[in-house]
Amino acid sequence: MMALAPLLAACGGNWAWHVVDPRDARGQANLGFLVSGFWATVSLSLATMVLSLVLGLAVAMMGMSRMAPLRWFNRGYVELFRAIPILVMILWVFYGLPVVLDIRLDVFVAAMLAIAICDSAFEAEIFRAGIQSVERGQREAAMALGLSPWQRMRFVILPQAIRRVLPPIANQFIYVVKMSSLASVIGYQELTRKANELVVTVFRPLEIYTILILEYLVLILLISAAVRWLERRMQADQSIRTTN
Repeated sequence: MMALAPLLAACGGNWAWHVVDPRDARGQANLGFLVSGFWATVSLSLATMVLSLVLGLAVAMMGMSRMAPLRWFNRGYVELFRAIPILVMILWVFYGLPVVLDIRLDVFVAAMLAIAICDSAFEAEIFRAGIQSVERGQREAAMALGLSPWQRMRFVILPQAIRRVLPPIANQFIYVVKMSSLASVIGYQELTRKANELVVTVFRPLEIYTILILEYLVLILLISAAVRWLERRMQADQSIRTTN
């Protein structure tokens, strides 16, 4: 945040950048309050993505089943949850699901479930496309080796499919990180909620939301860098196996 000091000093007019100026005691406190929501955003996004991937893979496998009811479930699931806005889903899960099931949900669990369910519909289609893109010869070779259907999927098809769908899955993770900001509507203390609370206190929305944008920008850039590293690592491993 110290790198912002020259930029903040150069801004004049009616702007009040001192409320987020790291050289000012009050600015430091405000920046600390904003950054305190960072881990909440990251933890919600990671938990949501893990659940979304599990659900998406399960739904994708149903879509390729020989059993018609499973294929119908896949199609209905994908079409339904792709059509529901995530904000609406968050509100329904948090306020409606406890009434339907007579349970209590905290804001973290409600937000995680809502976002994961909606995102898993997209993940299912990504996995389906990746699995179907694996060449038929790979399947036939696995059958010739006497592998069971589960072994063929686990050791031959899925590793290749995951390598191919990594870029779209990374895009979905970035999407999940951004959609986690909607959890602020039910009181989850992530980055956007922290910014909203600070705006109510200092009455400087331009300055506060500018910092919020920078926070998300840094987070997304870090994720993108990690994904590029993972892609290079997987390509290198593939090259080594091919050479051997």
